[in-house]
Amino acid sequence: MSCLMAGAVALALSGPGFTLHWTHSVEKTEWVEAWELRPHSLYLLEARIKGSGAGMEPGEGAVQENGWWVWSPGTEVAELHLAASGSTGAGWRLCDGGTCHDVGRTAGRAIRLAPCDSP
Repeated sequence: MSCLMAGAVALALSGPGFTLHWTHSVEKTEWVEAWELRPHSLYLLEARIKGSGAGMEPGEGAVQENGWWVWSPGTEVAELHLAASGSTGAGWRLCDGGTCHDVGRTAGRAIRLAPCDSP
């Protein structure tokens, strides 16, 4: 079991990974990222985008799979800050296996995602 802080809420995850889903506010294009919790950091294993547009180009080495551009960024960060503009209508969806949590649906402060053991 792993623990992820989403704002002021601690989420118990069934394993070390989770996916983050959202729709781009301007282009209305779907994004999915697969993240792995590591000691004191988050590691981006894979990114998927359903199309492309201004500022939403697929990453280096991207290939087409079933209508999605897919690539492996290999980015590691201490934390993520998710904007909560309220203008997309859906916010962000964080999924762990079959369980999903919606965050940032309404306008407010950015939501910080970080491993529970982060400073």
